[in-house]
This record gives sequence, structure tokens and C-alpha cells, in this order.
Amino acid sequence: MRKITPLLLVATRKGAWLFHGDRARASWRVDGPHFHGHIISHLALDPRDGRTLLAAAKTGHLGPTIFRSVDRGRSWKEATRPPAFAKAKNGEAGRAVDHTFWLTPGHASEAGVWYAGTSPQGLFRSEDGGATWEPFSCINDDPKYRTWMGTVQDGTPDGPKLHSILVDPRDARHLYFAMSGGGVHESVDGGRRFAPLVKGLAVVEGFDASNLAFHDPHCVRLCPSNPDRLYQQNHCGIYRLERPSDQWVRIGASMPKRVGDIGFPMVVHPRDADTAWVFPMDGTTVWPRTSPEGRPAVYATRNGGRTWRRLDAGMPRRQAWWTVKRQAMSADGRDPVGLYFGTTSGELWMSRDEGARWRCIARHLPEIYAVEAAEPA
Repeated sequence: MRKITPLLLVATRKGAWLFHGDRARASWRVDGPHFHGHIISHLALDPRDGRTLLAAAKTGHLGPTIFRSVDRGRSWKEATRPPAFAKAKNGEAGRAVDHTFWLTPGHASEAGVWYAGTSPQGLFRSEDGGATWEPFSCINDDPKYRTWMGTVQDGTPDGPKLHSILVDPRDARHLYFAMSGGGVHESVDGGRRFAPLVKGLAVVEGFDASNLAFHDPHCVRLCPSNPDRLYQQNHCGIYRLERPSDQWVRIGASMPKRVGDIGFPMVVHPRDADTAWVFPMDGTTVWPRTSPEGRPAVYATRNGGRTWRRLDAGMPRRQAWWTVKRQAMSADGRDPVGLYFGTTSGELWMSRDEGARWRCIARHLPEIYAVEAAEPA
């Protein structure tokens, strides 16, 4: 059987890079920068053909747009109609897409379908492989959802996000997405209707948990080996959900108290639903968004969150004041699983043994926004 060589898709504040690994994941060849100087929020490969790449870009001259490659990055073409909100009715306040933040390929049965989440929060769909995009579902203009979304000043420092768009591999009509802020939402009818999915989730002390505007999911992941289990890294901790229940359970309470369970990214093992990894950050009152005590580490659970183990062999032991953004950590499908993350200081790290040992494979990149481990055809 032919062995597939790994490909890392790295999106940064100043462009995108492709890292081609050898079969042993021991050496890496760098290709880039692509879109030099442009903000690239996300770069994703279509697993249905192993060739098509989409890049979510914010450019100085073109504004927010999406680029598409059908030859794994050798050439790129801009979308003829990138995501854009519908024109506001007379007397109503309109919205403009600041940037596309999240890209998700559609179900395996729906060739050419992609989903995109934007800032401010919007949900969009393409049916032609990313060439043209249309608003998807009713949420972009629904007054109730607009209230939950808050204003463009709310949410994360660089604007509120719609992210974590998930497609149930068993059913193309079963969808999830999350908003910072605005909560987690689910559709079972192909997006015609969405319903909140926030029971059990905490909000910042002093705010009303019944108001979805105060819910801030950071990253939601669906288990590839068990789509009835979801994990979430939230503004207020780490959670797990077992369907058909709609009650999230906090599993981050067993993290070391001096580290806490606040962070942005979360990765799930491709074959073991009990195994997941997080990258905690300093979640103290002022939210410095750095590694706790300047000592970065990945934490892993092998039992669904009952216990967590620190994995930092090879990482700096002190004075490393970086962290990892919500899309900047990924896993491949190898055995053992390879883990990858990019830092706010422009370093790309990897582990070939599920986090037991780490090494830095690239330095001096711009601030890394997203890392995806892909398997090209």
C-alpha cells in the first residue's frame, strides 16, 4: 500500500506556508510564503479529492476574500463571489464581513460543498468548490441570532467569530457551529433550523447563563471515531457532550489548579474517542494569553477527561511567553498519531509519538493563526 507523505497547512498573520514531510515525519520541506503579507486565517485541504485547497484571506487591496487552488497550492485563483452579507433593508443596519475565519469541507457525499464562518458572525456555503458563496440558513439576519451575536466590539480582541463548523460524517443534514460569542448551535435538517446547545456550560461570573450572548465557546471538536461525542474548549473550561444528551459536562476540573483548564485549541484522537489534547493558557483575571508561568505544555487525557497528563518534553522550561490559537493545533491520522501546533511567536512544533516528545520544526514565521495536518492524494 502506498504511504502518503504528510502535509502541514500553516496560516499566519503575513501569509501561508506549506510544509511537506517525508514518510517518517523526520524532515520537512517548506513551500512559501503564499499570499505574502496578507492575513490568512485558515487554510484547508478538501479530503474528498486530496488536491483542492481553500485559503481564507484578508488582503490590503481586495479586502476579505477566499482563494482556491486545485493543484495543492501550485497556483491560486480568487473566488468570484466571496462570503458577503445580504444587503440590508431600508432603515436597517447592515453588516460587512471583516474576514472569513473558518473553512470546513462538506459531507463526503456532497462534492464541492464547503462551509465558511466569518467575523462578524456569519455562516456561508459554497456548492462549487469555493468559487462562489451564499449566506447559509437564516441565522445571519435572524433578529434573535443577531442579538446573541452582540456587536463587532464584543467577543475576541480581533472581532467576534463564527467557528467550529462540524458536519456529522453519518448525515450531511446534521450540522453544528459555534460563535464567540453566541454559543453552540445544532441543526438536524440541513441548516433550515438551528437550536442552541449550551446546557451545562458556564459563563463569566456575574453574567446570566440563560443569555446566549454571554456564551463564548473557543473550539468544538467532534470525535472521528464516535460522532456522538463532542469536546469543547470554552472560555470557562473544558467540556464533553455525549449525544443524545444535550447537557455538557465539565471535564477540565481535574486539570492542575495552577494551570487551569482555560485555552483555545482542542484536538481529538482520530481512532480513540477517549483521547484528546489541549494547550492551556494563562486564564487569570487580565487574560494575558500566554503560557502559564511561561512554561508551555500540551495536556492529554486518555480517559475522556477524568485525568490529564502534562506533555512538555522538548519544549522550553521557562521564559516562553507564547500561546496557541484556536485553529493552530492539529493531528494527523498516522499510528502513532502526529501532533502539530503553531505559536503566537511564529514557531511550528510537532510530535511523532502523540505528545511524548516535541521538537520545533520551524522558527521565525509570522504569528501563526491556523495549522492543519492534511493527507494529499
